[in-house]
Amino acid sequence: MTGPEAPVTQPNAVPSLLGVFAHPDDESLLAGGVLAQHAAAGARTAVVTATWTADTHRIPELAEALDVLGADAPRLLGYADARNPASAPGGAVRLVDAPLDEAIGRLVAHIRKVRPDIVIGHDALGQLTGHPDHRRAHQITLLAVEAAGLPHLYPDAGEPWQPAALYTATHSESGVGRLGPLLQGVGKTLLAVPDAYVTTSVDVSLWAAVKWAAICAHRSEAARPRPLPGLLARLPEPERNEIISTEHFTRLSPGPEPGDPHQLVA
Repeated sequence: MTGPEAPVTQPNAVPSLLGVFAHPDDESLLAGGVLAQHAAAGARTAVVTATWTADTHRIPELAEALDVLGADAPRLLGYADARNPASAPGGAVRLVDAPLDEAIGRLVAHIRKVRPDIVIGHDALGQLTGHPDHRRAHQITLLAVEAAGLPHLYPDAGEPWQPAALYTATHSESGVGRLGPLLQGVGKTLLAVPDAYVTTSVDVSLWAAVKWAAICAHRSEAARPRPLPGLLARLPEPERNEIISTEHFTRLSPGPEPGDPHQLVA
């Protein structure tokens, strides 16, 4: 880990992680390295996916990717993708149209059940392409992480649990690197945060092969020309590894005790 945060040595105390992401494959692309890293160190890891329902082809792919990363089985909020009606054949509401209180409550229930030390999610920009589902997932995650620790909010969603920190996966303006031309080459937007917003950068090169295997498990996306898994699949391995071997985050501390020692481990 690099950046302004100093690593804290905690023998036998690797923090548990809960990822909250909009779509199947976001978890592998944005945080596959730290998920694999923490699982390998003995921590419990789990992922909540906001869109695509259990009766679609992408959920078995998600289950395979999570198994590769050493995480629990898929946990779903059950909403539809803003841009893909096939994501919810039963007619579920789109994530971007879901009542905010309902969506927060669903996520609070998962947080209280998993009881993670750290939650990882999307940044406010919605990652490099600004997908509306990414932005909505960010908003819901911010509110749910705080609400999960308050007993008077969502009392039917389980016993209160306050994660120590929320890390939002992000990309800085100077750290976009090869991703920039890769995305712009297929007509996608390019959004990045100022460098100062990145508080934690994690070298996950030791887990790059595992991360890539998890990305490849999302084979329906890897077979398409414009999604990032497909773009990465067409790159030479050294160039691809350069892109996926570092993960960047902004740490937010929602709990009542600033300076809590729980941090992503290097």
